[in-house]
Amino acid sequence: MDTSNARAEILARIQAANGATSGAAQLLDAAWMALPRDYVRQGLLSVADRLHLFEERLTDYGAHVFHASPKELPGVIERILTDRGKSKILIPEGLPQSWSPSNIKLQQDDALDAFALDTSEGVLTSATVAIAATGTIILQSGAGQGRRALSLAPDYHLCVVFAGQVVETVPEAFTRLAATSTQATTLISGPSATADIEMTRIQGVHGPRFLDVVLVR
Repeated sequence: MDTSNARAEILARIQAANGATSGAAQLLDAAWMALPRDYVRQGLLSVADRLHLFEERLTDYGAHVFHASPKELPGVIERILTDRGKSKILIPEGLPQSWSPSNIKLQQDDALDAFALDTSEGVLTSATVAIAATGTIILQSGAGQGRRALSLAPDYHLCVVFAGQVVETVPEAFTRLAATSTQATTLISGPSATADIEMTRIQGVHGPRFLDVVLVR
């Protein structure tokens, strides 16, 4: 085989393709815009039904859901953590001070190493948006949510979700995410779980084994 000729042919094809990039991009854009979008893009449920569906999905996945008003939130957080036997919890930068429980020590994540994250008692975060239809909570690397490792390495995650953050459908969620699409994004649907080839279900392989959610109405 003449490798020099093969190399020349490959380079020639690449150059030809680069020369047609502009026209190809226009064709792709036109094809993208022509795709049918007759799927459900806007939820139809009432607020109460949407929140009920979200809670139902989370419960099905094995998460525990609690309720609070904004005023009750610090007390509910403290009760959940106390019942879980937690005395010290990690938090991301920018978590509201008003959420702080009085008898739980909060440690802010200051570039903690993997060992410190893994051996911590858990993490408390907020969220960006949540999807009722799939029971999914979406975190981004912003204030109150932190870097991805912070919510993936600890064995326990307590997440605060406000009712106004819960949308019904996936398209609605991605519309909300459009303004912050450059941030690292983590989608959470219940505690981490996976199954091996023998269909043995194991929790905690790719994230926390335990997930508690406070739904603030």
